[in-house]
Amino acid sequence: MAVRIRRTFSSATLLVALVLGFVVTNLVIALSPGYGLTLSALVASGAITGVMWSLVAVYAMRIAPPEQAGRALAVAMAGTPIGFAVGVPAGTALGELVGWRWSFAAMGLVAVPLLCWILLAVPAVTTEPFRATRDALPMLRPILLMVFTYSLGHNVLYTYLGPALARLAQEELLSTALLVFGAAAVGGILAVGSTVDRNPRAVLGWCPLLTAAGIVVLAVSDDAATTLAACAVWGLAFGGAPTAFQSVTALIAGRDADRAQSLTIAAWNGAVAGGAAVGGVVLDTAAPALTWTAAALMAVPFWVATRLPVSGSATTARG
Repeated sequence: MAVRIRRTFSSATLLVALVLGFVVTNLVIALSPGYGLTLSALVASGAITGVMWSLVAVYAMRIAPPEQAGRALAVAMAGTPIGFAVGVPAGTALGELVGWRWSFAAMGLVAVPLLCWILLAVPAVTTEPFRATRDALPMLRPILLMVFTYSLGHNVLYTYLGPALARLAQEELLSTALLVFGAAAVGGILAVGSTVDRNPRAVLGWCPLLTAAGIVVLAVSDDAATTLAACAVWGLAFGGAPTAFQSVTALIAGRDADRAQSLTIAAWNGAVAGGAAVGGVVLDTAAPALTWTAAALMAVPFWVATRLPVSGSATTARG
């Protein structure tokens, strides 16, 4: 009975439920009278976002023509760097102008038109029952290692970009650097979307390599132009990385892509918290090593990418 329910359950139904949950939790945060309720709603909203991220990745690939699955994923994931480039500064500005509660209320209200659009226009996709195949799981382990270490290295520095720029006496560049980073990340998504279907392993290798290069240039920068150029290279690589990771995860997992994507997202989000913690320790104990620590961590995903036996197209995620 459980398997039959899984087979007939529409991903659109789950997507609607997740967006509705996002609306409700953000409105609860905006209206919350106390810390306990606010914290609980924040945790719930974060969990919903994580599940939604993994679902949207597979969803986009399944509703697109097989030969355009990677490009469809790139388009779907474009919201992440756009959020970094536009959403974060806008939310911060709104919070400073009218208070943090209005920022959360705005996020909840903005999602209402999205909910209506999903109900009216997004086609249903039937989910497949999860089957942990012996072939898929061993190959997912290096992918998860690669995702975790890349996200860890990125967040070690990105979380503390302000202090890192202050050490270069360029703290006034923070807003501009974030804008450049976000704009370049959009370009990275477009670039990866057009190439990941043809050569996934090369894309996986270039993302950590370019990220490390951008971070190293940032570490030795002594002028604004070099700093912004370094952020552009870093952003370009970062924009393409999640799309590449999820495409290869889908390629390896095949019909098990839904559950496999959730593992990828869990590894990524776990490293976000881990990167903030590691970066904080490094900043407190050896601040000059912050950028070098982030760059050094990129050696792990690059090494894994060069040894990952993947080829072909991510379109196998469609089943």
